Amino acid sequence: MLVAYRRVSSDDQNLDRQLDGVAGVERIFEEKVSGSSRDRPALREMTAFVRDGDTVLVHSLDRLGRDLRDLLNIVEELNGKGVVVEFVSERLRFGSGDDDPMARLQLHCLAAFAQWERAISKRRQAEGIAVAKLKNPEKYRGRPATIEVGRVREMHRVGLGATEIARRMGIGRASVYRLLDDPS
Repeated sequence: MLVAYRRVSSDDQNLDRQLDGVAGVERIFEEKVSGSSRDRPALREMTAFVRDGDTVLVHSLDRLGRDLRDLLNIVEELNGKGVVVEFVSERLRFGSGDDDPMARLQLHCLAAFAQWERAISKRRQAEGIAVAKLKNPEKYRGRPATIEVGRVREMHRVGLGATEIARRMGIGRASVYRLLDDPS
């Protein structure tokens, strides 16, 4: 069976450019979740779904793994089940019977460069934020708050605990505690 895995990092991004026009795909697993997240439900579902003899198509290396170790672990896990993993952009294919040392070297090198590029990008972003805060601390406040403070306080007032408030609001308990401790 030919299976596809597609992932983008956020809801406002589009999956269409990944594996667009690839013929013969029988099942597509897709998600909109950051690659840095360990919680990727579609990846878990796809890994559980595929069987010996299946092929998983992925647009590119960075769509599958969070970092070098994660990517290699996923490829090895799938290969261990007899599943072939094919990266379309890089034109790399890995299966349990394939032992192409040059392909393995390319996988390691490309994944290592992708991990390095992400680290450099995050560092530049942090440096830019620090400079923006120094230049104009009043203007740069980061992302606007999306938590309804009044709703959190009302739920607490009627007797709900932090865990239940966090569950109902879809936020972390630490956020609930922080809001409840803030006198403003």
